[in-house]
Amino acid sequence: MTGQQKISLPLHQCVVASDPKIVTLRAGCDVVIGAREDNDWERRSMQEFDGRTAFVTGGASGIGLAMARAFGRAGMQVMIADVEEQALGAAVNELQGLQIRADGTLCDVSQRDAVAHAARHTIETFGNVHVVCNNAGVGGGGQIGEASLNTWDWVLGVNLMGVVYGLQEFVPHMKAHGEGGHIVNTASMAGMINMPGMGPYNASKFAVVSMSETLVQELAPFGIGVSVLCPGWVRTGISDSERNRPDDLADGSPPLGDAEMTSRRATIRELIAQGLEPDVVGARVLEAVRNNELHIFTHMDMRPAFEERIAAISAAWDRAEDSPALNQGV
Repeated sequence: MTGQQKISLPLHQCVVASDPKIVTLRAGCDVVIGAREDNDWERRSMQEFDGRTAFVTGGASGIGLAMARAFGRAGMQVMIADVEEQALGAAVNELQGLQIRADGTLCDVSQRDAVAHAARHTIETFGNVHVVCNNAGVGGGGQIGEASLNTWDWVLGVNLMGVVYGLQEFVPHMKAHGEGGHIVNTASMAGMINMPGMGPYNASKFAVVSMSETLVQELAPFGIGVSVLCPGWVRTGISDSERNRPDDLADGSPPLGDAEMTSRRATIRELIAQGLEPDVVGARVLEAVRNNELHIFTHMDMRPAFEERIAAISAAWDRAEDSPALNQGV
């Protein structure tokens, strides 16, 4: 096929292929099929960082601060947002000590107005924003059916709605300024494989993966790339997330007496303590943004577990193909 062909589809048929160079979604339900005539998808991916602006939530520590360092060392000015005021101030001082033009804004990403304020403050301080890292997250878990509803509200409020609010604020801005850019949403390998006892956390991270895989198709025509970061164990403070849990979302469920769950939590703390250094993850994110990668992986030892899940799903398709119920009358 050469050139482009424009067709209009009913709403329920408006599906876009994952390769933004082949199929791109336009306004309404007009779909353009064929190679992009400007042929500049690679050129419009994020290559220039010097003098541009990055916004990072959860930026006062861990992976967020590591990404701020990486983007700052690449020449970007950086706004970090965090719920911990003292840590935020220390992180800004550290970044400025590295000769990075940086500022901070206090922000609870589970609160829509707080994210809107952080976005306004960033644009007023630095101008157009080009890289948005929706990174803030908490590690609350529990068994499905036993985890309190407050835990679900807390975990989904930060891990999922924090990403939603960030996208609501910055996607229209990035489209409007027309200078391209990149969005990095932090998920987890818990968005690719499932561990028992982490129901709320797993659900939040699978949702972030799905949103990112949707968003990359929607933003391709605007020269805005999307990545979803899926790390394994990283040496951060996520196992101590309860320190920032709001009082009105305190866990009302009785303490777990299950020895297996207690042991599992201890194992997770140990794995985090022995995990990858955050700066390695930050460097990997910068590399992936330069290469316009959708999925960012960091822990090769987790690949077999992911491939085992994919094999099980593929086997389910095989069973469906051979299903007597589905093949009746065929």
